[in-house]
Amino acid sequence: MLKIWGRTNSINVQKVMWAVGELGQPHERIDAGGAFGVVDSADYGALNANRRVPTIEDDGVVVWESNACVRYLAARYGAGSLWPEDPAVRAVADMWMDWQQTTLVPDMTTVFWGLVRTPEAERDHAAIEAAAGRLGGLWQRLDSHLAGRSFVAGERFTMGDIPVGAACYRYFQLAIERPRLTALQAWYERLRERAPYRTHVMLPLT
Repeated sequence: MLKIWGRTNSINVQKVMWAVGELGQPHERIDAGGAFGVVDSADYGALNANRRVPTIEDDGVVVWESNACVRYLAARYGAGSLWPEDPAVRAVADMWMDWQQTTLVPDMTTVFWGLVRTPEAERDHAAIEAAAGRLGGLWQRLDSHLAGRSFVAGERFTMGDIPVGAACYRYFQLAIERPRLTALQAWYERLRERAPYRTHVMLPLT
């Protein structure tokens, strides 16, 4: 059976759990990381030398790095659905998955950690405000891309929606100013209709 190591309040674990939910794949999730520990154990280190979550093990195959886990699950269990068979469509999904990791994460991390995981007295409000301002411009890029599209890679939901969709939930929950993002908001509402998104991503921010 597919095993997933990671805690439910980790956005990177949420990506994997959302993918598993969309695929209806039987699985076992093991709490790890944060207050749960586990990642410092020798057994976990043998699976993932980075000692971070998530890690998945599937019939002897071990994968870590959240977007790689999503790609693996989509390719193995979701060909033609989460995994676009058309290489051109798949490339669009890949681009926005990588964009989430390389472009969106730095400022999202500054704002999320600053407002959610840092005590009020210790917050760097100038850094948070500056990062929030930059985020508005970054999300406008995806907003422009989504104009005239139902989902990231076209008219069908794919793996490309998962990393940015998980981040989008957090963005709309944070107490910051946001620009008008009409297409992004419409896409977000479509994601909210999906049961696995509500179950695995739309959780209290902690």
